[in-house]
Amino acid sequence: MALAGIATLLLSAGALSAAAPITSVPADPTDWLRFRGPNGSGVAIGAQPPTSWSDTENVLWKTPLPGPGTSSPIVVGPRVFVTCYSGYGDGSPGAGLSKLQRHLVCVNRADGRVLWSSAIPAAQPEDYFGGFITEHGYASHTPASDGERVYVFFGKSGAAAFDLTGRKLWQTSLGTDSNEKRWGSASSPILYKDLVIYNASEEGHALVALDKKTGKEMWRATGDALQLSFGTPVLALNGVNVDLIFSVPGELWGLNPDTGKLRWFAETGLPGNIAPSVIAGDGMVFAFGGYPALGAVAVRLGGKGDLTATNIAWKTHDSTYIPTPVFNDGRLYFVSDAGFATCLNAKTGALIYKERLPGATATGRGKPFYASPVLANGAFYAVSRRNGAFVLAAQPQFRLIAQDRIAADETDFNATPAISGRQFFLRSNRFLYCIASPTGANPIR
Repeated sequence: MALAGIATLLLSAGALSAAAPITSVPADPTDWLRFRGPNGSGVAIGAQPPTSWSDTENVLWKTPLPGPGTSSPIVVGPRVFVTCYSGYGDGSPGAGLSKLQRHLVCVNRADGRVLWSSAIPAAQPEDYFGGFITEHGYASHTPASDGERVYVFFGKSGAAAFDLTGRKLWQTSLGTDSNEKRWGSASSPILYKDLVIYNASEEGHALVALDKKTGKEMWRATGDALQLSFGTPVLALNGVNVDLIFSVPGELWGLNPDTGKLRWFAETGLPGNIAPSVIAGDGMVFAFGGYPALGAVAVRLGGKGDLTATNIAWKTHDSTYIPTPVFNDGRLYFVSDAGFATCLNAKTGALIYKERLPGATATGRGKPFYASPVLANGAFYAVSRRNGAFVLAAQPQFRLIAQDRIAADETDFNATPAISGRQFFLRSNRFLYCIASPTGANPIR
């Protein structure tokens, strides 16, 4: 049993029973309130976004941003929020580390007008712009909202909450450390009851829960393995309990989200570092990633303590290093960072298909794909960094529906898109786009 990653966590009492994913129910069910939408599923139920666009087709509006970022937009009623950074690492004249700042930008959903923008200076010393940070920058954490406030994470500059008019309500440091590789952090906040939960993997080597109204720290779960974990936790209903589930190198953890105490763990064997987030579905959770050897593991929920020998359903080497898969209708879909569209049987792990996308590779440094896929109306959308978005049928047969590109924007598209109703929100390092058509898209058959 590998204990290095869980030495500072305590097992909490209580047996777990059959599991199911939690589906968040916002006040407006079409809102997209966090990274990858409802409970991080990446699925927009009932939405009908278009499947085709270009510079001149189906672009409702585009809004210049004050700087780059890999964070995703979120949709809160009539407003769209996104984070950016500027002053350093963005190519601006006279840039310097002391000038680095993050921005939370609020955009009018109807026409793309900037309603307000709030800047937070970076806490110093910050990691220098080099190595892996040049791939994703300093605004990699997607905001989250409960419909009343917007919660952000800015790494060493801490967590903060804003009201919908742009007034900062609180700001709390979660730590100022760096991981051994100085890659920066990327995980996004999630909401549970009156808590906002952060993976402060780099800054504090901890999962941290704050009171969402005050920013007061309510619990902190620490572990050395956290410093190389970059995913966002997922919540899963497990009988009468809710589990907070998170993947670290070598292990999968199930915590009590009320207290941060560990309920169960399973050894996954995924080595090195973990970038994808955990996915929940059909009574199981799925972990992907690892380096230098990629892998994927499915764990059945139910039980407590060490579940390695009893609850691992399957393992496979068909995996992804950065993008998080999407679960739908008993299948797992993803486009790997290397550009392979892949579909797995979620119950068995069996490979259904694996196809290299035409034109997915791109010149220049870095992987062709950073963004995670999202799914709506029978199609899943995988946004590449430099060669457009690939729209595929969410079916057990590979079928490419469209490759959509905004040719005039030559900056990277690193962010996972957001979907709400008939609209598809896409951000590059330069612009925020609203993709929409009057009639939406017909269901993919």
